[in-house]
Amino acid sequence: MSLQEKNDMGMTTGWTTKLRRFVEARLSPEGELGLHMTVGVALMLVAIVVFHEIAEAVMGMAQITVIDLQVAHWFNQHAVPWITSCLLVVTHMHGVIGAVTLALLLGWYLHRKGADYWLFTLVITMPGVMFLNLLLKYIFVRARPSFDEPILQTALSTYSFPSGHTATSTALYGLLAAYLICQTAPGAWGKRIAIALGAFLMASLVGFSRIYLGAHYLSDVLAAMAESYGWLAICIAGVSTLRRRRHIRQTK
Repeated sequence: MSLQEKNDMGMTTGWTTKLRRFVEARLSPEGELGLHMTVGVALMLVAIVVFHEIAEAVMGMAQITVIDLQVAHWFNQHAVPWITSCLLVVTHMHGVIGAVTLALLLGWYLHRKGADYWLFTLVITMPGVMFLNLLLKYIFVRARPSFDEPILQTALSTYSFPSGHTATSTALYGLLAAYLICQTAPGAWGKRIAIALGAFLMASLVGFSRIYLGAHYLSDVLAAMAESYGWLAICIAGVSTLRRRRHIRQTK
């Protein structure tokens, strides 16, 4: 074997070793930038792709906009009084004042539990998702659904895409679910799945109330959930990295 071949083999082996170590570090449950950050970034990227596809379809007036109109007008024409009353309560509970109140209650609960890092995650997640949602509304400037006889009589001054109520409730219940899941026993998968499903259903109920009441289209709600899950994933991963880094420094 020539000297050049040996050098090439050595370089290949060196790159292979570095790549293997990099992948092992990213998939390791320990370390500052281990599995938690990998999962967080992966979920954020998936959420970005989903949001992009929905936004592109909406702005391009694709088939989803036809479905939006059909769904919106169907609920407007088939509204049931008692369901309307219940969903009005749900939607008002998750408006700006309601979301802030619920976030404060969750913050108080986390403080009582001594979950300082989770409290910090809440502090950056909720204002962040509200600002992000408002920014996206003014980027896409989509008009609200319009009806001859609207169910929701309150005038809505902001744009429709994506849904603010859905985004904040998704972040709030998602964060609560993540905290509760981390408090369960490692093998309690049934309980963990139930918690995650409960959080998803609560956010979906808020989103459904916005569609039913004619405040948003179906695509507004789906985009808001994608936006919120992506933001929540990177917030949790970022704070987890901060916690691990401080822990490693304290143990040295």
